[in-house]
Amino acid sequence: MRVAMISVHTCPLAVLGGKESGGMNVYVRELTRELGRQGIGVDVFTRSQDEHQSHIKHDLENGNRVFHIPAGPERPIPKTDLYEWLPEFTGGVQLASVLLDEQYDLVHSHYWLSGVAAHELQKWWNVPIVHMAHTLGINKNKVAKDAQQLEPKLRLDTESRLPGLVDRIIVATDGERSQIEEMSQEYRGKTSVIPPGVDLTVFHPYVQSEARQQLEIPLDNSMVLFVGRIEPLKGVDTLLHAMQYLKDSGEMPTEMYMSVIGGDPAKPRETRHAELEKLMALRDELGLSDLVTFLGRRDQETLHRYYAASDVVVMPSHYESFGMVALEAMACGTPVIATDVGGLSQLVRDGETGFLVPGMDAVALAERLGQVLSDKELRKQLGRQAAEYAEAYAWPGIAKQIIDLYKHTLNGH
Repeated sequence: MRVAMISVHTCPLAVLGGKESGGMNVYVRELTRELGRQGIGVDVFTRSQDEHQSHIKHDLENGNRVFHIPAGPERPIPKTDLYEWLPEFTGGVQLASVLLDEQYDLVHSHYWLSGVAAHELQKWWNVPIVHMAHTLGINKNKVAKDAQQLEPKLRLDTESRLPGLVDRIIVATDGERSQIEEMSQEYRGKTSVIPPGVDLTVFHPYVQSEARQQLEIPLDNSMVLFVGRIEPLKGVDTLLHAMQYLKDSGEMPTEMYMSVIGGDPAKPRETRHAELEKLMALRDELGLSDLVTFLGRRDQETLHRYYAASDVVVMPSHYESFGMVALEAMACGTPVIATDVGGLSQLVRDGETGFLVPGMDAVALAERLGQVLSDKELRKQLGRQAAEYAEAYAWPGIAKQIIDLYKHTLNGH
């Protein structure tokens, strides 16, 4: 079986924490690698964002490749502007398949833009489409704080008609399936619940003191960690206010700090991403300059050490369709405090692998942080249970479920 994996707006080889790199590009990369190990040939097609980047990269093992397809300017551009370049993108994918004489049995698309591209490619290849939304525009709009954060009508309209364009749809949780089936009757009978996986050869329990020595982190300090894209949806401002509350209430441990992985704080101030600049200013306004450090991006090979070095990982998101960071942290034996929203509500077991708190509630978050940071035995218990729980999400088993879905889809096409 040979699969064309479509990921228009984000490359699976991108470093975690960039403006458009996060759980989805990790998902595409790790799924592709595991499919290769299980004998499935995959070519990933993504839009080229760097004219100096090789257009074909053999970085996904077992012969699986990434194609950077020129479509529009070869630089990062807003996702909302990518729709107009989709015809050029699909033309580039078709050309690549012809030049290399590649035949595909199935298309697997990720995010709504890729679903549109897959539908156009289906007309050329006449193969079935398996689609995964990853996030939905209606959910993002529910938590938008202003008009600038609203997803465009084009996205909402496209997501409502996608079930008529694809053969099967993968969702991460039962809750997401219920929600997506409410959008359209055409979703019913097409959805399969298969959660993302985690690479347990990378993310696994690790001695905290060793991780801290490798990262040159003081052994006796308390450490809070945030990992993710720097955007309003991730709720880092709520976490900063929670840290201020801990500090002002006197509940903060004597020696502690918080690390933020994501964004690029090394850029000149005038060229930083607006949300990162806003958060760095908020940190200073709240008197947390000595407590909170913005570390920038980190690759997967380094990231597991930060998880292991931390006492707790916090996901204060306003919405998450799943929450890959929470799963990776738990696999490393680190408890997670997350907002009780979306996929996090099902992924994080309240009181077992960490704690769930109400969204945008800095006081509730601070109280849970104080509880976890002040109780070493509680942290050990939560961390041990988190690692055990994460074992059920190992990539080999998750990929096997997806391969079975591919076969079922091909049989019905």
